Formats: sequence, structure tokens, C-alpha cells
Amino acid sequence: MINPLQKPRLLPCCLLILALTGGEALFARDVEITVRDGDLEIPLEGARIRSWDGKEYLCDAEGKALVDVPDDRQVVIRAAYPGYENGSLSIPASGNRFSLALRLGGIMENRELVIEAQSPDTSETRSGRSVTISGEALSRTAEIGFIEDVMTSIKLLPGVGYSGMFDAQPSIRGGDPGDLMAAMDGFYIEQPYQWGGAFSIFVPQMVESARLSHGIFSSRYGHTISGLLEISTKRPSPTETQLELGVGTSEANLGLSYPLGGKGGIMAMGKVTYWDPFIWGAQALSKAVPAIDIINAITTAPYIRNFALTGNYRFTTDLETRATLFFGSDGVGMDYHNVFDDDDGHRDVNLRFKWMNYTAFAVTGLIWTPRNDMVFRANTGAGLYESDMIADIGYDQSGGDTVSADSPWADFPRNVQIDDTITDTTINVQGRADLDWDLGRGFIFASGVHELYSQWIKTEDLHTHIEQDDESTEFDDWGDMMVDHSLDVKNQGLSTSAYTLMEYQSPSQRFGAELGLRVEHFYFIGRDFTLQTMPVFNPRLNLDFNVLKNKGFADSLSLTAGTGLFSSMNDAITSIDISNNLTDFELKPNRSWTSLLGAKIDFAEKYSFTIEGYYKHVFDRAYTVTHTFIDPSNPYEKTNEIDYWFNGTGRVIGFDCMLQKMESRYLDGWLTYSFTWAQYRDPNAVPDPIPAGADIDSYPKTGTEWYYPSFHRYHNINLILNLKPSKDFNIGLHFGFASGKPTADDPGKRIGFSWPVDIKFTWFRFNPKLKTHTELYLGIENVQSLINVAEWITEANSYTGDEATSEYTPVYDIPIPMVSFGFKWRY
Repeated sequence: MINPLQKPRLLPCCLLILALTGGEALFARDVEITVRDGDLEIPLEGARIRSWDGKEYLCDAEGKALVDVPDDRQVVIRAAYPGYENGSLSIPASGNRFSLALRLGGIMENRELVIEAQSPDTSETRSGRSVTISGEALSRTAEIGFIEDVMTSIKLLPGVGYSGMFDAQPSIRGGDPGDLMAAMDGFYIEQPYQWGGAFSIFVPQMVESARLSHGIFSSRYGHTISGLLEISTKRPSPTETQLELGVGTSEANLGLSYPLGGKGGIMAMGKVTYWDPFIWGAQALSKAVPAIDIINAITTAPYIRNFALTGNYRFTTDLETRATLFFGSDGVGMDYHNVFDDDDGHRDVNLRFKWMNYTAFAVTGLIWTPRNDMVFRANTGAGLYESDMIADIGYDQSGGDTVSADSPWADFPRNVQIDDTITDTTINVQGRADLDWDLGRGFIFASGVHELYSQWIKTEDLHTHIEQDDESTEFDDWGDMMVDHSLDVKNQGLSTSAYTLMEYQSPSQRFGAELGLRVEHFYFIGRDFTLQTMPVFNPRLNLDFNVLKNKGFADSLSLTAGTGLFSSMNDAITSIDISNNLTDFELKPNRSWTSLLGAKIDFAEKYSFTIEGYYKHVFDRAYTVTHTFIDPSNPYEKTNEIDYWFNGTGRVIGFDCMLQKMESRYLDGWLTYSFTWAQYRDPNAVPDPIPAGADIDSYPKTGTEWYYPSFHRYHNINLILNLKPSKDFNIGLHFGFASGKPTADDPGKRIGFSWPVDIKFTWFRFNPKLKTHTELYLGIENVQSLINVAEWITEANSYTGDEATSEYTPVYDIPIPMVSFGFKWRY
């Protein structure tokens, strides 16, 4: 049997010959680089430039220099100038004129502009593969609202489904929101959310850039069938001590950067919310205003506490190390007791709720350049996520038999007692190594391995008792119910991945290709059992064609085509125990096969238009089916049983387009439109409940038909405009539109469409003597709620999609505008 990872003997020989003869690019071009002051728009004469091959250049009186760069790959410019902060800019494989703006910082002696060759996978936005948002763009769109969040910007990108204001888990090109994998500085994070998914842990002030890969992205990356979000934290200044302070409506951010002798730096960043004073004030006010007495039920104000520490150090020009540490916590607590007495009887209501979450991880890595044509990267890290919840719900109604049919209490059972305690802990340790080798003549060879170990500890103790004597109420279908459910699992998983790929870029830049293969295997360890998957092979192919180049109205027109297989492990498997009777190879990773066609045109007037169409086939999707069994001898006794299946399927067809106006003096922004048609199928779903002891297989399956998932939306539109009437004032506008998604109780109906409107006013102030930057912003989200719009609720056939109007009702996400403000100061 031939090992698919074993290369033919001829390849190592070729690599050795090329290594001995040198890996420098044989094709190059001159590009004009203009370095200017970002605030005053004046050229910076005398900037020193050192290219990747050791040559040095100086900018002239106009801040310009002709630099020789490789013509077969992209490069990244890192800039520094005496008295200015570092800057960076990606230089694509096409184009001859580029501008780089620097902002004043501290005094930097003998700093220089450095051009380093970079692998195409780490470049900026790439058609057919990924979309990148820079730190500056993040500050405009993510720094708004009660909680500033990078996901606020990610949700505005093409292919991302609208999920609402307080939901940081969107659907990516028709995929399940849980399929989105996130990584910070190369560390895969399984639970990057806070407040139950309302926000992410990614604070804009900590982030240098964010890249969403939702196309046929490189074989270097895996663990997702939908999308990969890569977050890069800010790099500290190697020469300057910097301080940054931000204060918003309900949170404060603080950042401090300290240099390490010109070879690196260390940066500490923190974020805290301060809703406690608001809660305390409202509780004090409740003594005079009894109508708000319910505020006293809050025992722990909603809170978020995040801290990050990052640093890097360059030992030599060829060896650099970097480390990132993160700790975050969030939670809320409530203890509510009340008694109601009226003509319908006496009722006691008790609610005790406490919820705490913790996220922590540390990652360290190095970048080593043993040769000018070779880069080796390695990193390792460990992380912890824990969620603890205690909930006690009690409701007792006396006199319930006399409740009138139109009473608001008519739909409540006589007695309810629910006690639930849940602990969910995830521990993961991971490491990876990657090698990129520039073979010359446009070829790049890359390979790597990735190991990810996870441990899941889950416990739950649930006791439920619902008593209902009045058979005339809506709860007659429930009957008297007593359900005890317990969970106690400690499972481990080992995910092993390896990849190899070859990239090619023709000397004329007319054609590019990437062919790669990623192999993944998963091994599962329970208390008394083990399971494993068959190794899965995920080949991927991307082809790029540069049809036009520097043709008057257009700088370039490129086409891209790609196809590939992807795999990931579903969170559903983490609770498997020996009672589920699974055997080796029944356990399967989620799989998807995606194909894509796209086109991108860059206009001479700094406009860019991208359109991509795709088809995604999802198979081997994991899902669970919960069966409720009724004891024939005692219909009030019910038990639940969970089955795990790995034969779910899905199909998604869609296209995205994006019109972008590059950054300019008075106006920039982007317009996106996404169409998504997604259906899923769970073949082994059965009616619920069913009689105890019945043969499930004998029941007709209800999951044989395709259905629209709960997160599905047909249309998503986002318009982002940045108006700059002056250099110190910016008006940011966001208008969105999203068609309705299926309702939770009836998938045949869809809620009304959403059309969020947000406005952000920002004032800038720079003091050149003190070298301080000051920023003030006022944000107003959900402006459209000022208009009470009534819409027809759409009723749709969940299998065909045919729509018909049903009800007439007001529809909006939140009934009031959300006003926020922020103050930022940087030195």
C-alpha cells in the first residue's frame, strides 16, 4: 500500500539542487513606494529602505523610492522613520505604485523600512480564499456599542449571515454557526465567546488584523467546514513606551507597551465592564420607585473581565520568538422571590440563577529563517474553558382550578420545580510546525503537522417536576411530569493533522495555482472505551488567472476557481459515553465538499469589485436525537435517551459580491450582498415522544425531508460608508438588510426581515508636541427602531421554500435605539 504522504524520490533531489543553487526569485519588478505623514499628508524624505536581498534605498524629497521586489509572490512592507510609529502594507503580485502612511510616535533612532518576502497564505484579502480587515477598519466598525467587539465588523463581511445585535455566532456561507473556528496568534480556541455567545473575547484594541477564510482556503488550515477566523494581536513597539486608554458606555480598556532594547517589546492589555455602579444606583432608586423593585433580584451584575499579555523578541535577523497570554471571565447572578395574590388565587415564584465562565490560554512560537528562501514556524499552547451554572426555578399556584380561561395565569401549570446544576470544562493542548520553501521560478513548497489534544469534563444534575391537574389548560399535553437527568462524562480527543502543498506563480503573473492535501485523524478516549475515525483526506485546488493588467480603466482583472474537501469534529461528540454503543469508525468527522468560482477587478480610481459563487455539499454531519420514553404503567414518568448519528447531510448554493472604495481623503467603505440557499437533513429523526420499550427503527422517519435550518437567511446586504468632511472628523454609516429566518416553533414560518441602521460620529485630535492622540465617538445603533414598521410575517413551505403572507405584526430586533459613547487616548 502506498503512503499518500510519501513523496517520489525525484522531489527531494530537485529540492536539494535548488537549495544548493539558491532560492532567489529570477523575476522582479520596480515598484514606486511613497512614504508620507499620515496626519499631515506630507512626504517623508530620507526614509531608509532595505529589501529582502540586502539592498538599501533612500526616499527622495517627494518621499518616493524605486524598490526592486520579487515578481513571483507577494511581499509585506514594514516601515519606520525617526519620530514615527511602525507601519506595514501588503504589496500584491501586481501593481507598480503604492503609498504607506506613518503616524507620529516617539523618537526612533536609525529605524528603517524593511521589505520581507511573505508566503501568499499570510497576505491580505485573497479572492476565493479570505477577506481581511485591518486594525484601522476595525476601529471604525467594531468600536461601537455597549461592548466593543471584533465580531461586530466580521458580521459585515460578504458571506456572513446576520445574527442580530447580541449574537457573535453568525452563519458563514450557510454553515452552522458552531462550524466557525477561531484562532488567536495561531492558537485554535474552541469557545471564544462570552455572555453565552452574545459577544466574542476579541477586543478591537487588542487586535492588529482579523482574517475570515470562507473560500477554498489553504491546506495549511483545518478543523472547520465553514470558516476560519484568524486574529492577530497587536505587536508592541520595539523602541517606544506607549500607553492607550479607552473608556466607553459600559467598559474600559487599557494598554501599555514597553520596548525591549529595540529588538522587541511586551504589551499588556485589559478590559473591564462596570455595570455594577448602574445596578447599585438602580437598587438604591428602587426604594423610592417601587416599580423597578425587580432590579434588587440581581445579585451579580453582568460583567466581563479580560486580560491579555503579548510580546516578541528578535534574537537575530533570522530568529524571532513571540508569546501571547489571555485570561477572560464573565457571568451574572440573580435571586428573585415574589408572591402574587389576586382573584385567581395565590402564587409563589422563586428564581435563583448563577452563571460563571472562564477562558484562559497561552501560546508561544518562533519564526526561523535558516535561508533567504526558507521559513520555519513552530508554536505550542494550552488552554482552559469552564462554564458553571446553577439554576433553581420554583412556581406554586394555589387556587389554580378557579383560574379563568382569559387569565394570564391560565397557561401555567399548578406546580413547577426545576433544579439544574451544570459544569462544562474543556482543556486543550496543541502544537504545530510549518515549513515554507521558496523553490524559485515561482514555486513554493510547504508542509506541516498539527496535534490538538482536548479533554471534556461535563456534569449535570437535573430534577424536573411539573404538576398539572386542570385538563382544560394548554398544559394537558404535558400531564404530570417527573424527569431526572444526570450526566457525568470525562472524554478525551486527539486530533492529528498533516499537510503538504505546492504553490506556483508564473513569471508574467498571469497564472497561479495551489495544490494541497491535508490528512486528519481523530482518536476518542472515554472512561471505559475508545473510538477512532477513519483517516480523512482533504485535497484542495485553487487556480488564479490574471486576465487584464494595467488596461486603462482597470489595474487588473483576475479570475479564480477552486474546489476542496474540509473536515471538523462536531461539539456533539463531547458527551458520548459507553451507553451509546458506538464502535470504531462509526464516529465520523463532519465533511464538506465546496467548489467556487470568482472574479475580482481593481479599478484605477481605487475601487475594487469581487464576486464569488459557490456550491457546498455537507455530509457525515454529526447530530443528536433525543427520545422521550413514556412508561405505559405510569404515563407521568418520562425518561430521555440521546442517540448520536453521523449521517446528516446538507446542501448550500450561494454567491457574494463586494464593491469596495479604497481608503481616501473624503469617502471610503464597502457594499456587500450575499445570497444563501441552504437546506439540511437528519435522516434518523423519529417522532417524539414514543412508548417506552418500542422499537425506534420500526417508526417512520420524520427526517427524510430537507428543511431550512433555524439560522438560514436568503439575503444579506451591508453598506458601510466613512464620510470625512475634515481630517479630524469622521461619520460612519451602516445600513443592513437581512431577510427573515425560520421561527423556532414553526420552521414553516419566517420572522420579518431585519434592517439595522447604525451611525457613528468620531472626532480626532493629535498634539504633535505631546505626541498624544485623542478620540471621541458617539454611536447610535438600531436607529431604525424609531420607525414602528409593521410587516407581514411570511409563511413558507419548509421543503420547497414557497412563501405566502400570514400575520400582520410589528417586527424589529430591539424596540429602542442603543446609544453609546467612547473616549480614547493614546501616547
